[in-house]
Amino acid sequence: MEITGRLIRVLEETRGEGARGPWVRGGFVIETEGDYPRQVAFDCFGEDRVAMVKNTPMNSPVIVRFNPESREFNGKWYTNLRCSNIQTYIPGQMPPAATGYNYAAPAPAAAPAAPAPAAAPAAEPTPFASTPSTEMPNASDDLPF
Repeated sequence: MEITGRLIRVLEETRGEGARGPWVRGGFVIETEGDYPRQVAFDCFGEDRVAMVKNTPMNSPVIVRFNPESREFNGKWYTNLRCSNIQTYIPGQMPPAATGYNYAAPAPAAAPAAPAPAAAPAAEPTPFASTPSTEMPNASDDLPF
């Protein structure tokens, strides 16, 4: 899923040590546009995603791709919006993921053209199995069409 808005706050990051090594979690808040703007908070997990948020200018328009996650604890449900990507949005420009084009990658070199196979002699057209009739319909046929 994705949403666009304006980055209004970067939340404090939390660091810790787990069985698989050190980890970092951060977060941020965006404000959507429209008649009724909403403030939406997102979580980021991992050094690379937290760095994406830190490198995004404050108050800039952004596109956030995220995965909603819900879980139950003691009969109550809690929902997190886990950010998978955040990038600055330039109105009128398609984002790289939407166009399928990676702006950082160089254009692939064109392969040399293979020689065209020799053309076969043109065959005479075959007559159609049935040709449309130009006669008037049968008078006994009283269908309106």
